[in-house]
Amino acid sequence: QVQLVESGGGLVQPGDSIRLSCTGPVSVLSMVGMGWFREAQGRDREFVGAISWRGDGTHYGAPSRGRFTISREKGNNTMYLDMKNLQPADTAVYYCAAASGSIGTRLPNLYRYWGQGTQVTVST
Repeated sequence: QVQLVESGGGLVQPGDSIRLSCTGPVSVLSMVGMGWFREAQGRDREFVGAISWRGDGTHYGAPSRGRFTISREKGNNTMYLDMKNLQPADTAVYYCAAASGSIGTRLPNLYRYWGQGTQVTVST
């Protein structure tokens, strides 16, 4: 069973920035798109953004509002989510996922592998 691993979550204050990382086997991630989702307590999983396998194409969901940036390393087995100007509404468990194809998508069912999530809490 392939497991992706997220890291970088924690407790931050409103207005702060944070970087999340996601890593997994190169053999699995090098040719596929990847994505970030989040799940707040009591709410459905929400699309944050996705990136193509080459890292040259990204698209974002509603939560981004121009504040989030997704990137990935040239070696292609690590993806990042840089979030700035965080607000309490961004509090959630953030999950990374590896798509079945070469581009990321906003549809969770088109992702083959998932991480276990990392908690981001935005609070004073």
